[in-house]
Amino acid sequence: MNFIAKLFIGFYVWMYRLTGGKFGGKLGKFKVLILTTKGRKSGKVRSSPVGYFERDGGYFIVASNAGAANNPSWYHNIKANPNDVMIQLKDKVMKVKPEIILGEPRRPLYDWIASIAPNYGEYEKKTAREIPLVFLKPQR
Repeated sequence: MNFIAKLFIGFYVWMYRLTGGKFGGKLGKFKVLILTTKGRKSGKVRSSPVGYFERDGGYFIVASNAGAANNPSWYHNIKANPNDVMIQLKDKVMKVKPEIILGEPRRPLYDWIASIAPNYGEYEKKTAREIPLVFLKPQR
């Protein structure tokens, strides 16, 4: 990721947190949360704005990386450190339990998401990899 992208993401996360999601809580018609993970290599805390889809008492996020050949870094961080995942949804911060969804169970959920946000269907056409879904279940 280049310097400008890192700067923009850092500013976006800062403004989201500062305003309790009033800035950045939606990007166009999509709802956005702040995903915080522990870096798999560095061990540093990393935060990213991620679009989400609410269902079944939790939040689905898509590791599409806009159809790039590789999964986003946050996906690898979740796989490496599943017990260190937090989200901020508007002004509420919560610990979540991530469940990675691949294979047969993924298909109907991905189709549901693509019916709401057709860009995810386009991302799937751009890449040879299976785009993972991650279900984030809030912990009590």
